Amino acid sequence: MSEDTTQDRSAFEIRARIDTTTPHSARFWNYFVGGKDNYPVDREIGEQIKEIFPGLVDVALTSRRFLGRAVRHLAGEQGIRQFLDIGTGLPTADNTHQVAQRVAPDARIVYVDNDPIVLTHAQALLTSTPEGTTAYLDADLYDPEAVLRTAAETLDLSRPVTLMILNTLGHVAEYEQARDLVRRLMAGLAPGSYLVVSDSTATSPGMIAASEAYNASGAVPYHVRAVEEIAGFFDGLELVEPGVVRVPEWRPDADAAEGDAAAVDAYCGVGRKV
Repeated sequence: MSEDTTQDRSAFEIRARIDTTTPHSARFWNYFVGGKDNYPVDREIGEQIKEIFPGLVDVALTSRRFLGRAVRHLAGEQGIRQFLDIGTGLPTADNTHQVAQRVAPDARIVYVDNDPIVLTHAQALLTSTPEGTTAYLDADLYDPEAVLRTAAETLDLSRPVTLMILNTLGHVAEYEQARDLVRRLMAGLAPGSYLVVSDSTATSPGMIAASEAYNASGAVPYHVRAVEEIAGFFDGLELVEPGVVRVPEWRPDADAAEGDAAAVDAYCGVGRKV
């Protein structure tokens, strides 16, 4: 069988796994950040949640901006040249590799997801500067050792790596399991590596109601957590200033208007492995 035939069969099998009758977190988030890779069912629940809690749109947009600031800081000020981005989601503007390679053209980025929706769009993520590398893994957060083993084909894990898990850990129902997954991933990375996390938080009745409505839609549930639980992902790491804060408050750009940070129910942080 030719390589082209194998790839065509693989693409067909991936498309066959896509369910367009149930809302999907990557498509739902894509709709909120202004993307076009979503279906009527995603837009329908999106509009319902906007009525319940319009602030979720701000969470989506400010979380995306946080990604850019964190990557620019780590690639520019800290000299990090390797990024492992788990829970990639659908590509929009300023994905991790685009931000990193604008700062450091030789940066190497590995994206990880196991969702058929994201797999069909993986090619959009597989661009790179000539000096750098971008790779995509069909792998599972729940198997950290396999993620690290496969990522090591592209990244040098004996050197510092930034592990990015943005708006993804909420899908892990049990908090202690989520912490354990983070610990196991960081255990496989060299000293000087960084952890970047952001997630929606149970910091307002509106966000809690929005989460409940989303989870009742039939989509894979997303669990909003207390701020203290987000901070717990950084146990054993050296927090980068300003610590665990609402996403618009993490090293905001001087000329960027993020709006009222107090209204954003999402927290983030960056921690260094010493």
